Amino acid sequence: MTAPYPNAPVVSVPPVSALDYDGRPVLVEPEIRRLDGAVREVAVPPFAPRVTHGSLADLPFENAEAEPGAIVLSRRGADGAWEDVTAERFAAEVLAVAKGLISEGLMPGDRIAVMARTRYEWTLLDFAAWAAGLVTVPVYPTSSVYQTSWMLGDCGAVALITETREQAAAMAPELDRLPGLRHVWVIDDGHVDLLAEVGDRAADSEVAVRRGMLGPDTLATLIYTSGTTGRPKGCALSHGNFFAEVDNAIELLHPVFKATTGEEASVLLFLPMSHVFGRMVAIACVRARVRLGHAPSLKPEHLLPDLAAFRPTCLLTIPYMLEKVYNTARAKAESTGKAAGFDRAAATAVRYGEALEARRSGTGSGPGASLKASRSLYDPLAYRKLRAAMGGKVRYAICGGSPLGRRLAAFYAGAGIEIFEGYGLTETTGATTVTPPLKPRIGTVGWPLPGTRIRIAADGEILIAGDHVLRGYWDVSAGGVVPATRDGWLPTGDLGELDDDGYLTITGRKKELLITAGGKSVAPAPLENWLRQHPLISHCLLVGDGRPYIGALLTLDPDGLDHWRRMNGKHPVPGELLLSDPELTAILQDAIDQANQLVSRPESIRRFTVLPGDFTEHEGHLTPSMKLRRARILRDFADEVEGLYSGAGQVTGP
Repeated sequence: MTAPYPNAPVVSVPPVSALDYDGRPVLVEPEIRRLDGAVREVAVPPFAPRVTHGSLADLPFENAEAEPGAIVLSRRGADGAWEDVTAERFAAEVLAVAKGLISEGLMPGDRIAVMARTRYEWTLLDFAAWAAGLVTVPVYPTSSVYQTSWMLGDCGAVALITETREQAAAMAPELDRLPGLRHVWVIDDGHVDLLAEVGDRAADSEVAVRRGMLGPDTLATLIYTSGTTGRPKGCALSHGNFFAEVDNAIELLHPVFKATTGEEASVLLFLPMSHVFGRMVAIACVRARVRLGHAPSLKPEHLLPDLAAFRPTCLLTIPYMLEKVYNTARAKAESTGKAAGFDRAAATAVRYGEALEARRSGTGSGPGASLKASRSLYDPLAYRKLRAAMGGKVRYAICGGSPLGRRLAAFYAGAGIEIFEGYGLTETTGATTVTPPLKPRIGTVGWPLPGTRIRIAADGEILIAGDHVLRGYWDVSAGGVVPATRDGWLPTGDLGELDDDGYLTITGRKKELLITAGGKSVAPAPLENWLRQHPLISHCLLVGDGRPYIGALLTLDPDGLDHWRRMNGKHPVPGELLLSDPELTAILQDAIDQANQLVSRPESIRRFTVLPGDFTEHEGHLTPSMKLRRARILRDFADEVEGLYSGAGQVTGP
């Protein structure tokens, strides 16, 4: 790797060795390089040694040997109750399914695709496939037949495991175009159990031989990016990439993965395992022997009972869900005439969270006696109820995907749930920065994950280097994997800034920069993320490239809108009539006005229009990870965009 900014002076953050858990330091001094007065690069040394042999396939068997009776997973039984799975039992199931895959003729290096929601079998199949020497390829269960067929053909998959019979049937017409696809198995039809049964034809030693062939540099998975623009790319991640990611994350996020309070650490995973974020956390839990559960549905009527029964200590989530929890709690309080009390409790939590941050950063003395008393008063009235909705034991949440926002992060910290915000890509095997424990900086995505270097290029693009960065992209025409880095650095396409202490803030996407007719460059993410936190607003997309000013397309949150209508005595009317309601217009205008205070006048939203429906993945406006597909939205709502500049918008600001 070439030395970045070789002439830039190195400046270290003041030591923080006093901050530790159980007498062991969890923070070290980041190395900071400045250029022309600005921080351009920051690095944190690795906390965990580099893995030099073996693979992820070894983890279940190592766990079974080290602590056979340890509870490493829980799964839903036939009666719906959670059943614990010991390390010994999980290793036996992995071995049986791996032998089944071998008996069915799958060879080392073959690609096997899994198309399923987040469920126990996903993690079982991942480790069984690796134990058989295979490469797993996740496919979103919401992918179209065309998308699925293209990915299966591009990676040369020899087997596909779907969750439902309907998914398998939908792929039947494509089989003639996929001559290499020899097997289609269905989880709901019991085919995973059948694989375990036919595994009797293979010897245990065959699995041991195949595991012995794997090393840190062996390809573990091909994860196709969801593709906000263009065709998705297959990110080739090795076993070593995952080790570098999870081993350092486990050491850094000590309270999440190790029971420092005497209470069993547990994680309920409900984000898609087709995404690297979910896979990374599942592997980290198996690696750290943290009890892991799977929840297949994000719908409140399904997820809330799972949370109540499983009672996790940590959640893996995205800002949208934390915003939804907050807005739902606020709406419930308003419905019972307790909105004012909730708002006072929320304000207290925010002040408490900010005071905690100030104490940890050395800029304040922490919560005073009066603030502590106020928080104690509101805990049983508000905060405990919010934690109860998440299962009652939640103390930590790992949040990624987009910025959460300073106010909401402070609120959750004050309510007793510490938020570890992070930033990462599929190409970085998940997180590449994360909030450092005991020294958070609310509103940022933290410091580099240990073992990572972050660099800000001259144009503001974030560059990343580290052992967790992918091997390359899958390219059949090039005969395999092509490099993704330049001189060891991965260009992310994201824009960011490093503050004086090395904390990273994401400011937008390089390709999403809007350049107005007046030449002003505008990153849409800050305003979009801020407006999305409003209880009535579901999504916001800024426009204005080559235009005289910035405009916005808004969609409304259905639950928030129903609540507002009930609270204000609004009778159900067609959507177009509701959107012309002057009270609704005034509320949205006020939200726009508040958001505009964050930016300069040329960057502010001058006009907005409210679309009659929400953006959905089904309509092609969102990726499976809830990111906006801007090109598709701009194409489908071209008339509405034109209306923003012709005065014909449904709702316009000043």
